[in-house]
Amino acid sequence: MHKLLSLMVFVLCAFQVFAQENSWIRINQLGYLPNNKKVAVWVTKSNNGIKKFNIVDKATNKSVFTGKAGKEFGKYGPFTKGYRLDFSKFSQDGEYFVLADDGTKSPTFKINADVYKGTADFALRYMRQQRTLFNPYLKDSCHTHDGFTMYASSVGMPDSTRVEVAGGWHDASDYLQYATTSANATYHLLAAYRDFPSVFTDEKLANGLDGKNGIPDVLDEAIWGLDWLVKMHPQPNIMFNQIADDRDHTKMRLPGQDSVYGRGHERPVYFIDGNPQQRGKFMNNTTGTSSTAAKFVSAFGLGHQLLKEQNSQYADLLKEKAGTAYQYAYIKPGVTQTVSVKSPYIYAEDNWVDDMELAEATMFNLNNDKDHIQKALDFARQEKITPWMQRDTANHYQYYPFINLGHFELAKSSDGKVKKEALQYYKQGIEEVNARAQENMFLRGVPFIWCSNNLTTSFAIQCLWYRDASGDKQFEELEQANIDWLFGANPWGTSMVYGLPEHGDTPTEPHSAFTYLHNYPIDGGLVDGPVYSAIYNNLIGIQLYKPDTYAQFQSDLVVYHDDFGDYSTNEPTMDGTASLIYLLSAKEGESKKKRIIDSQGAIIRGDSSKRQISLIFTGDEFREGLQTVAQTLEKTDVPGSFFVTGRFLEDKKAAKVLKKLNQKGHYVGPHSDQHLLYAPWENRDSLLLSKNEFEADLMVNVQKIKALGIKGVNKFVAPYEWYNKQIAEWSHGLGLELYNFTPGLRTAADYTFPEMGKRYMSTEAIVKQLLEHEVNNGLNGYIVIIHLGTDPKRVDKLFNQLERLIDLLKNKNYKFVPLDEI
Repeated sequence: MHKLLSLMVFVLCAFQVFAQENSWIRINQLGYLPNNKKVAVWVTKSNNGIKKFNIVDKATNKSVFTGKAGKEFGKYGPFTKGYRLDFSKFSQDGEYFVLADDGTKSPTFKINADVYKGTADFALRYMRQQRTLFNPYLKDSCHTHDGFTMYASSVGMPDSTRVEVAGGWHDASDYLQYATTSANATYHLLAAYRDFPSVFTDEKLANGLDGKNGIPDVLDEAIWGLDWLVKMHPQPNIMFNQIADDRDHTKMRLPGQDSVYGRGHERPVYFIDGNPQQRGKFMNNTTGTSSTAAKFVSAFGLGHQLLKEQNSQYADLLKEKAGTAYQYAYIKPGVTQTVSVKSPYIYAEDNWVDDMELAEATMFNLNNDKDHIQKALDFARQEKITPWMQRDTANHYQYYPFINLGHFELAKSSDGKVKKEALQYYKQGIEEVNARAQENMFLRGVPFIWCSNNLTTSFAIQCLWYRDASGDKQFEELEQANIDWLFGANPWGTSMVYGLPEHGDTPTEPHSAFTYLHNYPIDGGLVDGPVYSAIYNNLIGIQLYKPDTYAQFQSDLVVYHDDFGDYSTNEPTMDGTASLIYLLSAKEGESKKKRIIDSQGAIIRGDSSKRQISLIFTGDEFREGLQTVAQTLEKTDVPGSFFVTGRFLEDKKAAKVLKKLNQKGHYVGPHSDQHLLYAPWENRDSLLLSKNEFEADLMVNVQKIKALGIKGVNKFVAPYEWYNKQIAEWSHGLGLELYNFTPGLRTAADYTFPEMGKRYMSTEAIVKQLLEHEVNNGLNGYIVIIHLGTDPKRVDKLFNQLERLIDLLKNKNYKFVPLDEI
């Protein structure tokens, strides 16, 4: 019997080891923002599943959160099954790892507001390294002799005419330069500065060398792009599309050694004439001048807007160039494709109306002519959804940029029906991708075509723009899943950005002359990303130089190699990195939505830089104001957060009202079941109950709320609004974020009645104090509390003045937002 038991124990241990060796947990290696979606992905090659998981504090090795594994996803790529391990309810700062119930353990990760800090500036390193003319990384100049013209005879420039177009960025880790990708990259850099200026630092001079010049580095980089675009559009009737062609790929070399075109260091410069041009034995499928010229318009126009205060002369030039580029786009409506001479690979862009939509929105911002809005809308209706979103494959750069930037600018420049229509197109595209994403554990709906990481980055931006502009958060998990994919929540468990995070699994053998010849790091470069195995197996000239470190994660569906020889998955791109800079700046900007936490651990105020207010309502034994509050919020279109006790919910009519409020988007959360006093009034650091008593009472309250069909219960206001550090810690352990009203206002005194003597404060006195406080201190980021009922001895109820207060504060340009947004 003893031997039998020993054998059984051995078999069980061996089975667990086998399961762990064949199972993995993928995470976002950068970490997670406290209030964002937080999901890890458990995958396996075995037939076993899991039921639950724990978040374990690295410092104490103790579990701080337990969650259910949830839905089981079937076979995907190399894996037989997988689960999405959602721990979004846990938001405590710290360093953790995920431990599944089969023993599978994730790498460690951080939760805090700084996980994206500095990441956008880090990615700018790659942009600087890709500069032509003076290269600050090499501290040398390259491509100073560009170039000689091709196809420009129609404007009096016979082939081989010398033109001065040196500057800009190399397109990828080769040295070709395309106006279409450079203009798009420039626009993204400018938009990043426009939308998130506080994110970027000033550590570099305009030439990219160390030093400060009073200009954020992202703007220096954008100006580098603008300067080159000006050269590529030197006159109203002259515009060039690219410098160099695929003969660049003849051999690996540093850029200063470039001389493969038979004219010393000069390279060909291809003119935009709107007609098909050489593509080896074939001609490309160019149909017009619009796609590239329209991208010039948007870059020049946004550059003008951002630079007109600091450099009016240069900004005026950019405005002039935007106007002439706009005219050039209409010479021959259609798409301009790139040129190759020896190989079949080009940027085969097929769509152009999206570029024209953005150009029209940009022109409206320049001259305020509403005709541009109508023209932009007409173009928007011709391509409502970027076509790849409706397909599972596409040609290389067939639909470029990879999202419709014009929809966002049109929505920003308009209101009412136009804005709603533009955002609806975004939603439709997201829904197309989301339908595919729901079929696998990574929520992967982006096709694995060449440069899939660029599509992933752009799609995350579209989700972000839609969420911010519409307030619709239903795709928040999909948005974050695409970001997580880029930083490790993918089949290979690797970040797709060179060197980011510093101590993570990131590319080390990219397809780049810088690393291949001299081991120079290409910090911040976004690599192309995974491709369908069918694409990889049919590409010309691919071979792996080293054993595949990710061999066990390759599949018949998709491959990714961290190997210099695989230019299809491991070559960084300049324009993809520029898009990533926008995305990272947005995430860092999101983290800068500063919330103020009091000394006891409760969130008591939101971002003090924004004119936002959040209303919270608490209720226990008295509830006579609930209907009035509900009607007022409906009438004024203002969101509210309701925190009620179990005793409050005993009233079935009140429970029904709360359920309807939640269905309309208002938050409903716990306030304890029996409205317990947690700590003595005279000694806050003490406790009047045990942890078990606290948790039992609170979870009864939570379950009563959930019984109404209410989901997403993750915020909590303590009874009597009185708590201490221990209560905050216990709350976090249950996945509940502790909130309280912002000190300074006296609205919490609305429960008092005259018999209380000096403690009593009339409603008029409360309103007067609030307005005086607003004049003297402002209410930016304030959380304002009102009780849903009071003792009958109080006749003047503050909730009856709610509509008046809302109107007064709206007239002072305050916006009422949910707690999640404060």
